[in-house]
Amino acid sequence: MFDFEVWLPLAVATFTIFSLLLLSLPSSYGAERRFVQNPDQSKIHVQVVVLGDIGRSPRIQYHALSIAKYGCCVDLIGYNVHGISVTPNWLKSERKWLFLLLAPFKVVHQTCSLYYALGYRTPPAKWLLVQNPPTIPTLLVAQLICFIRNTRLIIDWHNFGFSILGLKLGPTHPLVRISKLLEQTFSSKAYAHLVVSDAMKRALKEDWKLMDPVLPLHDRPFDHFQPLGESQRFEFLAQCPETAFAVDEIRRGMTKMLISSTSWTPDEDFSLLFNALVSYSDMAASTHSYLPKILAIITGKGPLKDAFVAKIRTATDEGRLKRVEIRTAWLSSEDYARLLASADLGVSLHTSSSGVDLPMKVVDMLGAGLPVVGWDKFEAWPELIQEGINGRGFHSSATLSNLLVALFGDDIQQLQNLRQGALDEGKRRWEDEWDPVAGKLLGLCR
Repeated sequence: MFDFEVWLPLAVATFTIFSLLLLSLPSSYGAERRFVQNPDQSKIHVQVVVLGDIGRSPRIQYHALSIAKYGCCVDLIGYNVHGISVTPNWLKSERKWLFLLLAPFKVVHQTCSLYYALGYRTPPAKWLLVQNPPTIPTLLVAQLICFIRNTRLIIDWHNFGFSILGLKLGPTHPLVRISKLLEQTFSSKAYAHLVVSDAMKRALKEDWKLMDPVLPLHDRPFDHFQPLGESQRFEFLAQCPETAFAVDEIRRGMTKMLISSTSWTPDEDFSLLFNALVSYSDMAASTHSYLPKILAIITGKGPLKDAFVAKIRTATDEGRLKRVEIRTAWLSSEDYARLLASADLGVSLHTSSSGVDLPMKVVDMLGAGLPVVGWDKFEAWPELIQEGINGRGFHSSATLSNLLVALFGDDIQQLQNLRQGALDEGKRRWEDEWDPVAGKLLGLCR
C-alpha cells in the first residue's frame, strides 16, 4: 500500500537535491552572452589547458599568445593557475609498486582540481584547447566540461599518453592497455585534433580511426629564438656563468660548445651522450690530439638529473673526461635562447615513446641557427631533420662519438654547411605554421 506520508518527504528531498545539482552545474557558453554589458564579454573566449607546469609547456604558451593576438579572451590554465593545484609530493613516486598504489588517489585529486578550474574558476568558452598527454584524467574532464558548457574540444596531441606510461610500467602492462583504450575512447568525440607530425596524423587516422579534422601543426620556433652575430655571441658567453671561464678558448677555436636540453625523463637516454663524450675524450687525449676540447652544457630539470650529475662527478674524478667539461644549467627563456645561438652543436637524445612525436628542443635549436645531431630511429625524425642538410642522426654512443670527431675535427666544413641548413630551416616561424592551420580552424584566419 502506498504510504503518502513516507514517500512525499522522500520525493521532495530527491527533487531538492536534483535541483541543487542542476543549479550548481557550470554555466554554459552562449547563455550569458544574451545579456552582454561588458565589451570584453562579447569577445570569443578560449580555454587553453595543460594538466602540468605551464612554464615547461612552450607549445601551449605559443597557442595562447597566438589566439590572444586576434583579440580573443584566453584563459591559460595549468598548475597553480586558475585553481589547478600541483600534485602533492606524497602522491608521487618513481617506484613502480608505489606508483600503482598511489595512482587512484592522484587521479581523484587531479580530477577535482581540473573540473573546478574549468567549470568554476573560468568563464564558459567557445573553444577548449587541451594538451595531451597527460591523458588521465584530462580528456575525461575536458569532455565532461565541454558537454556541460556547450564548448568545442580541440585536442593538441604532443604524444600518446599510454606510450609514456609504458616507459614506466612496460608496454604490455594491463594498465597501459587500459590507458590506451581510454585515450582512444575519450579522444574520439573531440571536435578537432592538432598533431605535431604527419606520422602522428597517420597513426590517429589509420590505427585509431579518428575522424577529420586531424591537422598537422608542426612545431616552429617562437620569435625570441634567433641567431646571434659574433660580437653578441661572445658578449653573452662572457656574461654566462656556465661559459665565462672558457670564452677565450672558444674564441680561439680550442674549445667547442655542445648543448643538450632535457626534462631528465626515461624517454631520453643520457648514457648515450655520456659514453660518447668519454670516448671522444679518450681519442682527443691519445690518437686524435688535434681535436678541440668540448664544453657540454645540459639544461633542464627532472627526476633523473641527480643520478647523472653523480655519474659525471665520478668520471671526472677517475680522469675519464680530461678533454671534456660537462656542466648543467637552468636558465631563463631569454638566456636559453641566447645560449643555443652561441653553441656550436645541439644534441637531441629524444627517443620517442610512440615513434611519431617530435622534440620541441630541436625546433628551438634550429630557430637559433644551431645544427643538430639526434637519435634518429623513429618514424617522425625525417620531418624535422634532413640528413646532411640541417643535422645528422645517430643510433648509438659510438656513432655519436664518431659524429663529434667528424664535425669538430675532421670535417669542419660539414659543420658550417649544417649551420647554414639550420639557419634556412629556422626562417619558418610559429605564426607561419599556426595561422593557416589552428587560426583557420578557430575562425580567426581565412
